[in-house]
Amino acid sequence: MERFDTVIKNGTIFDGARSPRFVGDIGIRDGFITAIGKINSSDADKVIDAAGLHVAPGFIDLHTHYDAQLFWDPYLTTSSLHGVTSVAIGNCGFGFAPVKPEMRERAMLTMERVEAIPLTCMQEAMLPQWQWETFPEWLDQIERQPKGVNILNFVPIGPLMIYVMGLEASKTREPTVAELAEMCRLLELSLDAGGCGWTVQRLGTGYASVQRDYDGTPMSTDVMSDETCLAFGEVLRRRGEGFIQMTQATVDFKGEGYDRDLKFGEKLAEASGRPILWNAVFVNNDYPDQHRSILSWGTAMQDKGLPIWLQGLTTANDMRFTFEEFALLDGDETWREVMLGKAEERAAKMNRPEYRAALRQHYDNVGQSVATGAFSTLIIEKTVKPENRKFEGMTLAEFGKMRNAHPIDALLDLVIDENLATLIYVPPFNKKPEFVKELVTSPYTIPGVSDGGAHTKFLNYGRYPTEYLCDEVRDKGFVSFEEAHYRLSAMPATCAGFTDRGTLAVGAPADIVIYDQAALKVLPSEVVHDLPGNEWRRMERAEGYRHIMVNGAVIFRDGVCTGETPGKLLRHGHAGGRSRLMAAQ
Repeated sequence: MERFDTVIKNGTIFDGARSPRFVGDIGIRDGFITAIGKINSSDADKVIDAAGLHVAPGFIDLHTHYDAQLFWDPYLTTSSLHGVTSVAIGNCGFGFAPVKPEMRERAMLTMERVEAIPLTCMQEAMLPQWQWETFPEWLDQIERQPKGVNILNFVPIGPLMIYVMGLEASKTREPTVAELAEMCRLLELSLDAGGCGWTVQRLGTGYASVQRDYDGTPMSTDVMSDETCLAFGEVLRRRGEGFIQMTQATVDFKGEGYDRDLKFGEKLAEASGRPILWNAVFVNNDYPDQHRSILSWGTAMQDKGLPIWLQGLTTANDMRFTFEEFALLDGDETWREVMLGKAEERAAKMNRPEYRAALRQHYDNVGQSVATGAFSTLIIEKTVKPENRKFEGMTLAEFGKMRNAHPIDALLDLVIDENLATLIYVPPFNKKPEFVKELVTSPYTIPGVSDGGAHTKFLNYGRYPTEYLCDEVRDKGFVSFEEAHYRLSAMPATCAGFTDRGTLAVGAPADIVIYDQAALKVLPSEVVHDLPGNEWRRMERAEGYRHIMVNGAVIFRDGVCTGETPGKLLRHGHAGGRSRLMAAQ
């Protein structure tokens, strides 16, 4: 008679493979699912009563930036609070390996601006442990870190280019033949060590380039040539393994100008022969051609046998920010120049007539940004001075009219008066129901773009599994729960090359989410001071998750952390993966 460590009893089981739901039991031993069906409670050391609850495979988040946070938060919150049991790091071509010792500080400064990870947190929690230089050494460090969830690691191309070419050269010229060969050699070694593929951001230098380096210049990969990018794709073709995460500049509010980027995506898929996770496709309420063109392209590519998967922003893209630190307006040259520097420098530039004139012209002629949508709809959410509270709740358009001034002048006068601490709210411009339905029902769209670990003072998209299950699935019925759990788990597992996760099946690791679908909800945004260096972040917790399990151990019970750290480093896509470098020695 088989003995189990844990039995989940009488749950409504969604296996992640789109099979019809059924009521049954799951037996777990040594971190793995060893039985599904009818199991006697007496055969288990511990029984979880899941009657009336949904039981599903843990969610897989393929777009995060927890590379630094894992040094102070083994659970990689907010994601794990919302049922995520495996995350991919090293996205967008950004990361901390390979990095030469003398470039450590510069690497942290880069991540402070491009992903808004507080520098003081990295200095306090990560820097004292920084003994690695190469990517294989980085993975060994991750292996040693306590982990509440599983980690899959991309090889980020940006640090690789800087390591071989130097920072300035990587942004100003093409690699020599010898440099490109060396980068490909190091990429091979990184993949041998357990990297799951490679990542790159190619946002160019124009309107879409909202994620920039510490000094406001484009990231190294933003100016990378097609030929260099294709050379990295050839590495994966030779190996016959790994996948690519690409953040590409397919952003145009009018749905125009995509041809070049999409054609290159097709060319890269053909050259690499490997899956591509294309970031990102999202709805703009005013320009439906934007998402429709990418969705139709993705389907056409899959029909041609090219496995291009689309990472969809399914979360309401709301944000809150002040002008003290915000850096997501970098796509406009004037905003970028104004927002560089410390708060007092920013305030001084906001007062200069030539900058004001350019910002007024941008407001009048462009009217929006990739990150915030229409400037006129931005809302003054909270003021600092009591005498300014009468402005709270006004849009910029309303505020300018009330002040009898151009909205830009009215805004800048207010934020300068309040030492740049006025809180601005970005209302979502991506949730028109009929367009969201097109996004979430498109056959190759993976829900997500959590950006977990990044921009934590501005946004919190790590809530995406809960919002997706509540809004698009339960409340609007755009997809069934069976389909939803496929897209949250098995679909990203297929794209990423996971060999043993993403479904509930005998032999699979017991990454399991047990939740009350009727009670499931995202809790209101709050500010929490739980980061190293006394830094703060925005947090949106969840309610309704009864048990979140990783490798058979419960890490959260009714939203309370148990202290267990059962997470694994998934070299080559699975927990048993070994570094081929070590195996060859």
